[in-house]
Amino acid sequence: MLIVMHHSATDAQIDAVHRAVEAMKLQPVSIPGSQRTAIGVLGNQGYVDDSAILELPGVREVIHVSKPYKLVSRDFHPASTIVDVKGVRFGDGCPPVVIAGPCSIESEAQMLASAQLVKAHGAGMLRGGAFKPRTGPHSFQGLGRDGLKLLRQAGDAVNLPVITEVMRIDQLDDVCRYADVLQIGARNMQNFDLLKEAGRRSHPVLLKRGMSATIEEFLSAAEYLLSEGNSQVILCERGIRTFEKATRNTLDVSIVPLIRNISHLPIIVDPSHATGKRSLVAPMAKAALVVGAHGVMVEVHPDPDKALCDGAQSLDGPAFERLMAEIKGLITYLGY
Repeated sequence: MLIVMHHSATDAQIDAVHRAVEAMKLQPVSIPGSQRTAIGVLGNQGYVDDSAILELPGVREVIHVSKPYKLVSRDFHPASTIVDVKGVRFGDGCPPVVIAGPCSIESEAQMLASAQLVKAHGAGMLRGGAFKPRTGPHSFQGLGRDGLKLLRQAGDAVNLPVITEVMRIDQLDDVCRYADVLQIGARNMQNFDLLKEAGRRSHPVLLKRGMSATIEEFLSAAEYLLSEGNSQVILCERGIRTFEKATRNTLDVSIVPLIRNISHLPIIVDPSHATGKRSLVAPMAKAALVVGAHGVMVEVHPDPDKALCDGAQSLDGPAFERLMAEIKGLITYLGY
């Protein structure tokens, strides 16, 4: 429910509405960045009788919001959120950010070479997986805490913020110690206990869409993070599972303008996991930026053919250099 106050409403009248909402055992939330004085109401499990609220002085109207992702919605937060990671900014009006690096952290030399490569060609953030959720138990699972240390070391060496995936609650302390952004992957999008704990941390969170998740489910997962107090959330489209077998997943670029319309959170696209094919990464990265993505995340490896994880979808140095040159031209064309 959204309570809209008259522009002339006094502070005392607004406080009275807050008290009335609390008396109904519900939570009033002031709406930031609004052109109107508005109060969101959270905590209702069904329809709320608004007659008592409508009778209060200063109240103009009450709007019933049916969306389950109220805090994520522009209804409750009209102004676009900017997520700032050590000066790297994601959101409306900011130049798109390229996050790049290897799928998995394999060694100190590989991680440093990857960091130097992506930094040299203009990436804004370094990625690398220390904990790897693999479909089969016999595949390389990552270096764990040792990998986190190598990621931090490489990021510091080239002065780039770093992002890595957290898979379990008991990994949060270590990941927060070494990484600047927590990534919650597609397989954990509805790990609600993990979402709640990540929402209680001060670290920005990049949340990937589940492989079969609807948009409502995706935004409802983000709602868990915001409801725990963490507003620094970046959404990531990484492709969904369909009947098509020619690509690893089906990249749903239509989600980008749709999300930008209904949510204030920034959204980026991961064309590497979406397509699973090196030859498709560059065209789909550019397509994502054209439809309004606030950035892209691509996998880059010094020697993809020898990568321990996802080498077939990783770019080598020359391919990444070409992509970044094309992205720079595209960014200029788009007016950033």
